[in-house]
Amino acid sequence: MTDQPQPLLRRLWQQWLKPIIVVVVIIAPLRSSVADWNDVPTQSMEPTILVGDRILVNKLAYGLRVPFTHFYALSWSGPQRGDIVVFHAPGDGKRMAKRVIAIPGDRIAMRNNRLFINGAAMPVERRTAAELEANDLTDPAPHLFGLETLDTVEHAVMAQPHRPAPRSFDEITVPAGQYFMMGDNRDNSGDSRSFGFVPRHRILGRAYGTAYSFDHDDWYRPRWSRFLRDLD
Repeated sequence: MTDQPQPLLRRLWQQWLKPIIVVVVIIAPLRSSVADWNDVPTQSMEPTILVGDRILVNKLAYGLRVPFTHFYALSWSGPQRGDIVVFHAPGDGKRMAKRVIAIPGDRIAMRNNRLFINGAAMPVERRTAAELEANDLTDPAPHLFGLETLDTVEHAVMAQPHRPAPRSFDEITVPAGQYFMMGDNRDNSGDSRSFGFVPRHRILGRAYGTAYSFDHDDWYRPRWSRFLRDLD
């Protein structure tokens, strides 16, 4: 009778605990340094990324990180203007998804929500919500929409005239090894206008698409059109 518990414990180890541990040991480093997915809890990237989107992140986009650290074992490229990146914010370390607006050495300014980089105004064309497929927005109307061009990247931006927001700042220069981030929802985004530049080592990877999306305000209704969708 005293020998019975041991086979049971052995079976539990072999059939349940050991496989779970193996999966964790394999998956955790991969998520840390190769690929990951993140929920989006805020409106700061609307209309590009919606609350309820699960975004896919390529952590090999800029280099190979040592798992569970901010250290790059190998680095082969840097974030470019227009990239959507996931990073740990300076100060509180909160994980965020924002767009790279300016790279090291750039001179950047904003005047009434118009970006100027290295003295040149970034092109913005007015668009309607229908043209941009700006649906299921959680920030209250009225909204103004545009299509902004950063280098060769065209992306949607949104403004909310009724909301107090930092719409202008004087020209500043991005230091070496740092990046200036902003949300596409320009009037409702905590970004480099508030927490400053983001060091290269805090950038975890580039967001390139949505895995799936659910509307939190409509009983978690699936947004089928956003499943496996590229991000601009």
